[in-house]
Amino acid sequence: MSAVVEIVSFGYLHGEPPSAHLTIDLRHHFRDPHVSPELRYMTANDEPVRTAVLNTPGITDLVEATVTVVAAFASGPSAGTVTVADGCAGGRHRAPTFARALAERLTAAGHPVTIRHRDLDKPVLQR
Repeated sequence: MSAVVEIVSFGYLHGEPPSAHLTIDLRHHFRDPHVSPELRYMTANDEPVRTAVLNTPGITDLVEATVTVVAAFASGPSAGTVTVADGCAGGRHRAPTFARALAERLTAAGHPVTIRHRDLDKPVLQR
């Protein structure tokens, strides 16, 4: 049986990153949907946000690379959950979309996955 993978999405502006084996910072290299007024008040629960994030160059490559890293952790001699934390600025757009895409790929690869969005339902931060 494959290791259980726990994925936690979060926003850096809402506090410290959660403890994890692997923390992925999506803030600086991937366009923030928050800058688009039509997406700002939406979340990863809305299709336009998911489409914008998943069509950002590099995101799907990063999902695939993360699957490879998780597999390496899971193949180690110690049993137990592998925790991946992924964060963006507010935790409402990039991080939860990335987390869901990662969960889909890991599930398809045979890993049991749990997913938690720490900051998805928090208010939009004015910045």
